[in-house]
Amino acid sequence: MLSENQTSQDATLAENDDTRPMRPALLRGWRRRCPRCGQGPLLKSYLKVAKSCPVCKLDYSHHRADDGPAYLTILIVGHLMAPLLHLTFVTWRPEPLVLFTIFAVGCVALSLYLLPRLKGAIVAFQWARQMGGFGQPG
Repeated sequence: MLSENQTSQDATLAENDDTRPMRPALLRGWRRRCPRCGQGPLLKSYLKVAKSCPVCKLDYSHHRADDGPAYLTILIVGHLMAPLLHLTFVTWRPEPLVLFTIFAVGCVALSLYLLPRLKGAIVAFQWARQMGGFGQPG
């Protein structure tokens, strides 16, 4: 009986053997490259996802990144800058206008850096997990 269960599990795994590696896909997405081949650009402008990869012809139209990258950007920037702001204020007590200027520029710069990279990583995550239309053959 145990061998029959093992055989059915092996058959199920063989059917679902089209798994896609998560880590390389996320790294390629972070670099704003195609999650499948890593060669073609994922984004055609700052945040606009291309229609397909010019190298491997992967169709990107199935992605549903929506507001995910913005939420993650806010979460990361907030969790990095808020403690840093508190530490800076308590340690050096700079003038309020100086403190505001430095941290406003820092928050905007970090947000602009993270947003397209997180969008690429989310699209790559969706591709690796075969979410939406990414799981369909063809």
